[in-house]
Amino acid sequence: MEPETWFSNPTTLGILDYGVLSAFLAFMFGLGFYHGRKEENTSDFFLGRRAIPWWAACLSFVATEISAMTIIGVPATGFRENWNYAQFFIGSAASRVVIAFLFIPAFYHFNCTTIYEFLKHRFGSQTQYAATAFFFITRVLASSVRLMAACVAVAVLIGWHKIPVIVLFVVVGALYIGHGGIKAVVWTNVVQAVAFLVAGIATLGYLAVNIDGGLAAVGSIAGAAGKLQVINWGPSLAEPQFLKKFFTDPNIIWVAILNGFFGSMAAFGTDHEMMQRLLTVETRKASQRTMLLSMVGSFVVLMIFLSVGTGLFAFYQQHPALPLPAQLDKVYPHFASNVMPAALRGLVLSAVILASIDSPLSSLTASFVTDIYKPLIKADADEKHYLRLSRVSIGVFAVLLGALAYVFSHVDKMLWVAFKIGGVTYGSLLGVFLLGLLTKRPANKANIAAMTAMALINALLLYLSEIKALPLGWSWLVILGTLGTFGLAWLLSPVLDRDLHRPVPAV
Repeated sequence: MEPETWFSNPTTLGILDYGVLSAFLAFMFGLGFYHGRKEENTSDFFLGRRAIPWWAACLSFVATEISAMTIIGVPATGFRENWNYAQFFIGSAASRVVIAFLFIPAFYHFNCTTIYEFLKHRFGSQTQYAATAFFFITRVLASSVRLMAACVAVAVLIGWHKIPVIVLFVVVGALYIGHGGIKAVVWTNVVQAVAFLVAGIATLGYLAVNIDGGLAAVGSIAGAAGKLQVINWGPSLAEPQFLKKFFTDPNIIWVAILNGFFGSMAAFGTDHEMMQRLLTVETRKASQRTMLLSMVGSFVVLMIFLSVGTGLFAFYQQHPALPLPAQLDKVYPHFASNVMPAALRGLVLSAVILASIDSPLSSLTASFVTDIYKPLIKADADEKHYLRLSRVSIGVFAVLLGALAYVFSHVDKMLWVAFKIGGVTYGSLLGVFLLGLLTKRPANKANIAAMTAMALINALLLYLSEIKALPLGWSWLVILGTLGTFGLAWLLSPVLDRDLHRPVPAV
């Protein structure tokens, strides 16, 4: 596509739609810039001086967890498949309890700016550096997929080519996060959370009114097609291919719960993108309350957008003449753009754009400056230097995310792509954190060896499963990586760290 056609593709959006979007954006950026003013040091920039209200941190956490990936991907999953995805939340909810009472006390005990500082105190600097590298790989790739999903949806809605949409998001994210740091991020997240809740509820209302028979018809149509199935019990023990089916289907309830537990524990407890929000509140108890209450917000959003997917399926069953997008991942923005009336279209557009503007720029920069630059490159600079570096780093990471988002823009079934990326490395991170939190085993070099080995093994397993050479579902990767990293580090530490006699700090 030539550059002159980047902005001239057809769109159904009108003045009213753009008016809704402009109002949300103005309020969001006004709030973010107001709260993000007067950044004086990296404590301000990365932690908000631990002065963020717990309820705002909770909404920020939910908004970051949800993102445009959920707003676009979950309705598409409900449309194409069923409600099996909800099974993951059972394990996810359990993991939040563990994080609240095992992880958070340790991070506050050591007054961590990033959670990888805990690994330095517990094991040594080498483990900290290795975990930081794993975080960078995981977060940059997964966030690029999330950005890509958002840009594709926005391009459908406003009639732009994906390249200028990616550029727009990169520039906007770099500007407001570079200005206000984590405070700007948290307060804009609050507006984002409200926007996609309102958009989801409004979409459900529109579907209920415009489907013949209302909600009863949705239940009847979707139920007959198997779209309302929540629990997938999997094959019976008597089936001849029981093991193959058990290890290849990620939606079997026992596998889904295990994956939700380990995957969420890794994503929320060992990924600084999520945990950074929980470190901005003043006390450990407030942080724990924030984590526990996030279960309520996340569950409500999940139910809303799975319901949207089911409603869309019923709507298109009643209107078979209406065209569907070539990629069903775009079914929700396609429906908003081509079916929903003015103002409601703008509301959905606002939800997608606002959820897309959030990015990992603050957490990536915090980890780079705190875990790499200060200890390895320049440890004796003043706070003004580190603050300037932080703002420059945000710009660099923004460009990197944009470039990778373009690379991922041709990928289908994006909801699962993000999980698969995390599956390769999250287990290594979670395994070493659990070793530090649950045992007093001294280790450092052993941690690096175990993390690297399991990441390589998981990458190989994922490749073999993708080419159908190995009957193993991607959902097992985090579980295997966690157990493997924990076990290998435990076994290797007497050999690789036999000279390590550092006392294990109390948590």
